[in-house]
Amino acid sequence: MSPALPEQPAVLALGRPRLLAGLDRAARLDRSAHLSVHGSLPQHTEAQLTALAEAVALRGRGGAGFPFARKLQAVRQAVRRRGAAPAVVVNGCEGDPSSRKDAVLLARAPHLVLDGALLTAAALGAGSVVVGVTRAAAEASVREALAERGLADRRARSVRARVVRLPERLVSGESSALLRAADGGLPLPPGRHDRASREGLGGAPTLLSNAETFAQLALAARLGAEGYAATGAPGDPGTLLLTVSGAVPEPQVVEVPGGVPLAYVLKVCGAAPAPQGVLTGGCHGAWLDTATAARARVSYGGLAECGGALGVGAVLALPADTCPLGETVRAAHWLAAESAGQCGPCRSGLPSLAGALADVAAGAGQGALERVREAAGAVRGRGACGHPDGAARFVLSALSAFTDDLAAHVLNGGCGRPTAGVLPLPSGAGADAAADGPRRVERLAVDWTLCEGHGLCAGLLPQLVRIGPDGYPSLADAGVPDHLRGRAQRAVRRCPALALRLDKEQLGKER
Repeated sequence: MSPALPEQPAVLALGRPRLLAGLDRAARLDRSAHLSVHGSLPQHTEAQLTALAEAVALRGRGGAGFPFARKLQAVRQAVRRRGAAPAVVVNGCEGDPSSRKDAVLLARAPHLVLDGALLTAAALGAGSVVVGVTRAAAEASVREALAERGLADRRARSVRARVVRLPERLVSGESSALLRAADGGLPLPPGRHDRASREGLGGAPTLLSNAETFAQLALAARLGAEGYAATGAPGDPGTLLLTVSGAVPEPQVVEVPGGVPLAYVLKVCGAAPAPQGVLTGGCHGAWLDTATAARARVSYGGLAECGGALGVGAVLALPADTCPLGETVRAAHWLAAESAGQCGPCRSGLPSLAGALADVAAGAGQGALERVREAAGAVRGRGACGHPDGAARFVLSALSAFTDDLAAHVLNGGCGRPTAGVLPLPSGAGADAAADGPRRVERLAVDWTLCEGHGLCAGLLPQLVRIGPDGYPSLADAGVPDHLRGRAQRAVRRCPALALRLDKEQLGKER
């Protein structure tokens, strides 16, 4: 099984770097080095900033790709309607384990992100700026950057700026979970749909966007619309960050011009000429088959036209010696375990989806394949957040991208290849990926000489256990994440046949 991605991968720029400028010479750009590399930041009125964001077609870089100018307009309208002071929130939580672009920006170029956030706050008249992070290095770097700007002392400025640390979980990157945590609540979606622009931080109209988005805004403010569009393609101006991993010599965060061929990016990063498939957009993204990936271009529109997704900017090349369906099953189980448990589609639907896909991989035939499609349809559009939709898109894309492998499993019981564990999934949700020394990971196991198929474990822990077609429990091929450990222990204690147990596996130090 492959280790999780390093917290700070190597960086590479295809062409002249913008977001990564200066990082070839310094591990971190402090305030002085930042100004030396990027120069001073011109101020913009709200109207100027909106016009600039529209001119450069700036979209959110955290997954949804929502136009930044529309967010500005929505917050402005809410402020005028309510007469309330707005807030600005930077989402740097990056819960997807296949992405590290925001971790690199916040740890190594924090002032570029803060430039964009403070520029927005000044234009909107916001009195509060919050930066959400999940990793220690990002937290320390942003706190240091705030101190370098004199913002650590709340009495020194009219703008209050602070950092909020959330657990390292996929759900931490969901906007409503971040807002809830920033207000002192649990880092979970609240179970209702409220736009941050109407009611966000402390109930105030809030402009919330991704860390890279604010960094891009700071670049555009310095370069102007024409200078920003000097690189990239028509309709896809500027650059964007990708985290490239999988069948490459080493994972890297790569800055690429908009519209560059995906195949060229993979070639420069050292991938084999024709990978078995390419995952685009991370664990809420979509798989592309070899032929489709060869013609895809890296942009929102270019990837969407091919059935892919830019998402969180993650690109993973899948080697030929692993089972793609098995890789997808691993991720589907992890996605089910990462549920916030706030709604039925997450709590029950995602485990059912993962279990049905596991049945297909195990050779359960056409009926199991139909159950996968039914389970995916049952969760889409019904969740309290976008997690069920993203998980369903990811699973269904595998069925389309790996048709030969799917046929081998459905018709012949398997493809004959092992599941190597190429997707960089954490061994336990919430675990510190940068922790030093060996770690012990707990996994569920069944003593089949004792199991009588009562099924109580599946009712107590549907995220990791389901009842298979034979009436006996089927366990997820994933470690027990921290937030489910209590439930797992309860399931072990309550097993009537004493057949369920938790085994501990020691993992070596991650590099």
